[in-house]
Amino acid sequence: MSPSSPVADAAEAGHPRDLLRLITCGSVDDGKSTLIGRLLFDTGQVAEDQLAAARSDSRRWGTTGGDLDLALLVDGLQSEREQGITIDVAHRYFQTGRRKFILADTPGHEQYTGNMATAASSADLAVLLVDASHGLQRQTRRHAFIARLLGVRHVIVALNKLDLVQDPAGVAARLADEVRQAMAPLQFAQLPIVPISALNGDNVVRRSALAGYEGPTLLELLEQVDVEAVASDELRFPVQFVSRPDERFRGYAGTLASGEIRVGDVVVALPGGSRAVVRSIANGTGEVALARAGESIMVTLDRQIDLGRGHLLTRPERPALVARRLEADLVWLSSQPLVPGQRCEFKFTHRYVSGRVERVLERIDFDDFSRAAAPMLEANDIGRCSVTLEEAVALDLYEEHRVTGSFLVIDPATRATLAAGMVRSTGAGRLVSIEGRLTPAQRAAQKSQQASVVWFTGLSGAGKSSLAEAVEQVLFQRGHHVFMLDADRVRQGLGSDLGFDGADRRENLRRSAEAARLLAEAGLIVLATFITPLQADRDHVRRLLGDAYVEVFVDAPLDECERRDPKGHYRRARAAQLTRFTGIDSPWEPPAAPDLRIDTQRDDLSTAVRAVMQYLVSTGRVRAAES
Repeated sequence: MSPSSPVADAAEAGHPRDLLRLITCGSVDDGKSTLIGRLLFDTGQVAEDQLAAARSDSRRWGTTGGDLDLALLVDGLQSEREQGITIDVAHRYFQTGRRKFILADTPGHEQYTGNMATAASSADLAVLLVDASHGLQRQTRRHAFIARLLGVRHVIVALNKLDLVQDPAGVAARLADEVRQAMAPLQFAQLPIVPISALNGDNVVRRSALAGYEGPTLLELLEQVDVEAVASDELRFPVQFVSRPDERFRGYAGTLASGEIRVGDVVVALPGGSRAVVRSIANGTGEVALARAGESIMVTLDRQIDLGRGHLLTRPERPALVARRLEADLVWLSSQPLVPGQRCEFKFTHRYVSGRVERVLERIDFDDFSRAAAPMLEANDIGRCSVTLEEAVALDLYEEHRVTGSFLVIDPATRATLAAGMVRSTGAGRLVSIEGRLTPAQRAAQKSQQASVVWFTGLSGAGKSSLAEAVEQVLFQRGHHVFMLDADRVRQGLGSDLGFDGADRRENLRRSAEAARLLAEAGLIVLATFITPLQADRDHVRRLLGDAYVEVFVDAPLDECERRDPKGHYRRARAAQLTRFTGIDSPWEPPAAPDLRIDTQRDDLSTAVRAVMQYLVSTGRVRAAES
């Protein structure tokens, strides 16, 4: 390192140093590597032997006519030097008198978008470069969006290569307006814009009058920016591996993602929900009483519980989510397009689970950051998708926990990474474990399904029971835990003391709905077949069952039902031998907005069964058939 520099002098003054994690990003050949080389060189961070090697490499590979090519202080791969582009993510550590920095130079080429996303996932700030001679590029917009998507709130825009244009001040002013307008939808916390020449060093470390600029240099902004965020104090300990050297010892190793853990803490293991007490904690130096976020530790518990690789230790009062269905933003990295419904593997921290991207909900247009419907995602597209997993996993929303709210999508055949994902919403609530009492979510997760009550409503003779029985057979054959609850069975047992007047009918329906609710709480898929003639009654059942409720209207005209008359009820009703019969002398209100309508006069039984199964699969309630 140089014997004397402004950085070294400032360091002697004893200024406080807090850590800033930043990335440089933008389109290919915007000068990111040169900018980092300039920062390192002008702050005296380059050792003499490294500088000598860079000078030698500049004569061999450099793009500056034999002068020192500062980009070569960063670009380490031979293929990068030969091509003049950055492929890998290069990390550099340096410090000034005011701050410590971990800086990642990310590739600008579209082909390496995944590398940029990886670096952005742990960054506090992004330096977004714009080549003044080429203007704001689509890839620059893509990188800005990815940075914001991955939680980067602070951006500094560096208008580079202004030394190569005529009228630098005019070009800088025009580009600054364009950048502010383009970035407005992303709502960055701040967006300072600095005109620079990374090649010549203007406004990087030393001030310059380039483009008439009178503000702080890029380094001064980096030293001054306040990106401190409130770190989550919620315990999140993903188990990386279980250590069992002998039958007497069982330890759980991994890196503490957030919060802290102490000996004696009560913890809950997710997704299973079992509780235990922390018996010991060890790090690289030995046993400790307390560990904090970022530490690699080994934890032992006071008893054996269902806890393995990829499971999560949290606190019972502030647990993670447990879910099989979720919506996520995907950065699609594969050259093969995403085809909804294809089987993939999903990696959440250290856990692998099979599942499917069921549907692309919307795709980002990088010209204006708008969202629009799309049938698929292609390479480097970003879109919001619905995902269904075959097993429940413990996770968080990405904006709350970066580590436990992110995942990878993997090709199960080639093991190639297809996409990076960020969890945005789930259909699950917070799982609060009560020792000795399992939750409905836990019971359903054990069965690899979502507890549901499929409520078949329609006139007598419409085909409710026939359809439900056929669906039950399909679900059972696919390995699902299913139970059929029909009106006749309830009348013979729970409702055997009830008549058929208005009050007794309502009580019979209430008992039926409560029975269905209890079965769903056991984690089952319940197929309930009840006429349920009034909209008010169906609304009551929906409120009682909540998200578990699926309303299937088995529709057939009254005259067709009367023609079928499988039990002779219509004939008896017409002969006044049966009173208060729905559709004859008792009102029938067809469902106004069922979740699914089946026309049994038009569709045969196999078609109707396929429609019900397709709905249950598309909503993530049951597994798709194995191909």
